[in-house]
Amino acid sequence: MKLLEDRILQEGQVRPGNILKVDCFLNHQLDVELLSKIGEEFYRIFKDDGINKILTIEASGIAIACMTAQYFKVPVVFAKKAKSKNIDGDVFTSKVQSFTYGKEYDITLAKKFLSPADKVLVLDDFLANGKAMKGLLDVCEQAGAQVGGIGICIEKGFQPGGAELRAAGYKLASLAIVDSMSDDGLTFRKQ
Repeated sequence: MKLLEDRILQEGQVRPGNILKVDCFLNHQLDVELLSKIGEEFYRIFKDDGINKILTIEASGIAIACMTAQYFKVPVVFAKKAKSKNIDGDVFTSKVQSFTYGKEYDITLAKKFLSPADKVLVLDDFLANGKAMKGLLDVCEQAGAQVGGIGICIEKGFQPGGAELRAAGYKLASLAIVDSMSDDGLTFRKQ
């Protein structure tokens, strides 16, 4: 998606440790117009896949999921990074290793929000090693929900997450795939 790539080039910052900082428009301060176009693009890609629910993980995926859901006209559910006191009843849980934060945590989702009747579009802002996505896919498997597709705003193509998900047979759409990052900038994969 050229619009997203252009914003990354204009406002993104490459940080040590293969960190791409895009907090001024995607995952801290939000450019709602850009997010709407991202949601519309995910809808274009997955509209014929029978999606009836969108799943993401807190916190950065929520805005992307909500903007996408307005096109699908389906609910959004999100896995929480900690079981809070306000989650009642049974929950699905999975362990996730965060690339950005360098720590492991449990994600939880109330069982009442995901079932075998669901065909899910799983969305997130970044895909690097794929640990968060694997946790979300594990939750889908526990629920018996079918994964209709995976949508990623920015994939780090030089890390294994995307290749592993494609090899596993998932329909994966990444709107911008970064092939390389250095202090001198970054390059995108031609799609």
